[in-house]
Amino acid sequence: MRKGEKFILLGIAAVVLTLMAKNAVHQENVKEDDMEIPFYTTASTQLNRDAMAVYHKYQCKSCHSLWTVKDMLRTVPAPALDGIGSLRSREWLAEYLAAKDPQKILSSRLKAEFRMPSYADMPPGERNMLVDYLASLRVKDWYLDELKQSECKKLKGEDC
Repeated sequence: MRKGEKFILLGIAAVVLTLMAKNAVHQENVKEDDMEIPFYTTASTQLNRDAMAVYHKYQCKSCHSLWTVKDMLRTVPAPALDGIGSLRSREWLAEYLAAKDPQKILSSRLKAEFRMPSYADMPPGERNMLVDYLASLRVKDWYLDELKQSECKKLKGEDC
């Protein structure tokens, strides 16, 4: 090996070791809260299964994301459903989904074709199941303020 090649290899090794040391220090400074997923559900396995069938039947994912899964062909800035049970009460969700005109309960800045449709004609059993499931979608306390800000920005188009 030539003398110049040794210096190049030593330089690369020094850079790699420096980056590894920096990463190790950074990992020690990461909060435990930053490592966990803030969203969870309190729903039973059966409610989860049944409600997801209703969620798919009414094509909710064409506008809303749930567990960060969204129809990528649509770009509707509808609120994510992750943590919605921490933002809205079960009673509010039931009233909203049963409303003939959901815009009277929660106005939207979206174009008419992208606004929340009425599910007043949905069979009550399916609607109640969906309401129970949505109410079970929670967010950890340490993330609640950030979620509120994010959803408010989607609804109003500005920081709240």
